[in-house]
Amino acid sequence: MNQLKGACIIGQSGGPTAVINASAQGVIQTALAQDCITRVLGAAHGIKGVLDDKLYDMSQENPAELDLLQYTPSSALGSCRYKLADPDVDDTDYKRILEIFQKYDVRYFFYNGGNDSMDTCNKISKYMQKMNYECRVMGVPKTIDNDLNGTDHCPGFASAAKYIATSCAEVWQDAHVYDTGMVTVIEIMGRHAGWLAGSAALASLTGCGPDLVYLPEVDFDMDQFLADVKRIYDATGKCMVAVSEGIHYADGTFVSEAKTSATDGFGHAQLGGLAAMLAEMIKDKTGAKVRGIELSLLQRCGSHVGSRTDIDEALLAGKAAVEAAVSGTTDKMVAFKCSRDGGTYVCETSLEPLDIVANIEKKVPREWINAAGNGIEQPFIDYVLPLIQGEPGNPKENSLPRFARLKKVLTTSM
Repeated sequence: MNQLKGACIIGQSGGPTAVINASAQGVIQTALAQDCITRVLGAAHGIKGVLDDKLYDMSQENPAELDLLQYTPSSALGSCRYKLADPDVDDTDYKRILEIFQKYDVRYFFYNGGNDSMDTCNKISKYMQKMNYECRVMGVPKTIDNDLNGTDHCPGFASAAKYIATSCAEVWQDAHVYDTGMVTVIEIMGRHAGWLAGSAALASLTGCGPDLVYLPEVDFDMDQFLADVKRIYDATGKCMVAVSEGIHYADGTFVSEAKTSATDGFGHAQLGGLAAMLAEMIKDKTGAKVRGIELSLLQRCGSHVGSRTDIDEALLAGKAAVEAAVSGTTDKMVAFKCSRDGGTYVCETSLEPLDIVANIEKKVPREWINAAGNGIEQPFIDYVLPLIQGEPGNPKENSLPRFARLKKVLTTSM
C-alpha cells in the first residue's frame, strides 16, 4: 500500500440534510484514528473555508460531541453554494486551494455534498493531478433530492422521504376532521427529480396517502390536473395532492409562479409558491375550501423522524471514503450498491469515478409513475420502503433534542 502522510480536510457543501453530519462524523472519527493522517481539519462553509483559510482543528473537539453529530441535522461545519470556475478559464481559486493545501500539508480532501459538490471535488482532483501535487480526493454523497448518478440512493434522501410520508399521513388525518369539503395541496422539494414528491405515496401504507402525486419527470397539464382534482373532490368531498416544486409544462417552463424570482449560487432557479398558486386555481375551479402547504426546509432538517438506516449508511459513507483514500484511492465518490431480492435489503459501498457523478441527475424511472402521470407504481414503494426503516434514537435533554455542540477551534499552520 502506498501510504501517504499528511493532513486532511473535510468540507460540507450545498443544501443540508438530516444526516449529512453523520457522514462528517464518519470521516472525522475514522481520519482521527489513522496514523498517516497527521491533522483532521474541518472547512468552515465548504470550499469557501479553504479559500478563506478558515479551518477548524477537529482533534480539539470532545469525542462525545462528535458522537452526537449523527443525530444533528444541517451542516455542522457550515455549508456554501460556491461554484468553482473552469480552471482552464480562470485558475485563481485553484491556485489558492493549492496554496492552502501546501500550507497545511493537506494530502487528503473529503467533500460531502450533492451534484455540484461532486463537480467541485472533480475539478479540484483533476487540478491537483495536473500540478503534480499528490492529494487523494474523495466525494462523500449527500442530497435529499436523491438525484446523484452512480449510486442506488443518497444519504439524506431516506430521512426526508420518511418525514414527507409521515407529514402527509398526519395532514391527511387533519384534513378529514370535518364533514365539509376540502382540498389540500402539499408542495414538496425536487427541482428536476421527483424522488421526494413520490415518497409522499408511502403514506398510503398507513391508509392516509395522497390521492394524486405529480412529479417533474412527466410534463404537467393544468387542465388535466384541475379535472383530476375536481373528479376526486366531487366523488369524495376531499382530495389531497402531493406535488413536486419542479413540475413543468411541456415547453419546460416551471409551473411555479416564483420560477424566475431568484437563483442559487449555481444558477439553479429557486422555486416556491407553487402550493399557494395551485390552491388558488383549484378554489376558482371547484369553489372548495383549499389549503396549500409548503413543507420547505422542514423536509431536510426533520431529524426527529429520521431513518436509522439512513444514519447508519451516512456514517458508513464517511468511513468508507477515508479508508479508501488511505488505501491509495483517489478521484472517486463513495456509492451504494443495493439489492432488495425477496424483500431482503442489503447495502454495500462501492467507489465511482467523480466524472460520471458530477452534473448528471438521476430521475425517477417513467415506469415507476402511473400512465396518467398522477400517481406512483409499486416498484417505487419497493425501492424506498427499506431505506426509511429504523428509528433514529435521538438523545434528549429536557425532552428536547440534544444536538452536537462543536467548539470549532480555528487552526494555525504547522
